Amino acid sequence: MNAPVVIALHYQNDVLHPEGKIRVGLGTDDSVRAGLLDAAGRLLAGARAKGWPIVHVRVAFRADYADLIQNAPILRSVASIGAAQEGSWGAEFLSALAPLDSRREFVVTHNRINAFYGSPLETLVRQFNPSHLLIAGVATHSVVESTVRHAVDCGFEVTVAADACASADSGAHAASLASMALIARISHVNEALEDLA
Repeated sequence: MNAPVVIALHYQNDVLHPEGKIRVGLGTDDSVRAGLLDAAGRLLAGARAKGWPIVHVRVAFRADYADLIQNAPILRSVASIGAAQEGSWGAEFLSALAPLDSRREFVVTHNRINAFYGSPLETLVRQFNPSHLLIAGVATHSVVESTVRHAVDCGFEVTVAADACASADSGAHAASLASMALIARISHVNEALEDLA
């Protein structure tokens, strides 16, 4: 059985850094933010220790947003606040969760809500013929859920590392996890790393 592939979604400065433009409502001293960063760090460290492929997914747009289709409130908001511009500090990965220079780590950039849509993510993942996808990121009810649903529709078995996910609204986070439980296994980082080994 081939190793799982980890998909780490939007661990970027604009999303997670206290000075980021999006921040998903997680303040500098927020215990939820600290827990998320700890869990995401353990997810990446654990996958690296096991030699599992990791795909770091970032969202980024041209500085003029000509490649941003503003057909949804969340996408219009990105443009209005000037977030996730290609080449900006905000579009870069948070330093503590950044990819390593490794043959087992990859970066995919996308510009829709679902990380698979219009990106090379599926082609990249399929080259590993994985037994499973282990997905986590921010925000739970947005990129995580839409990406998980697409992965399941593609035929992948999926586990969501819930403690390495977050939303600005804890209720939205919980509701999204409950919704995804119908199609994916909802777990926590340590348990998932052990169960999928």
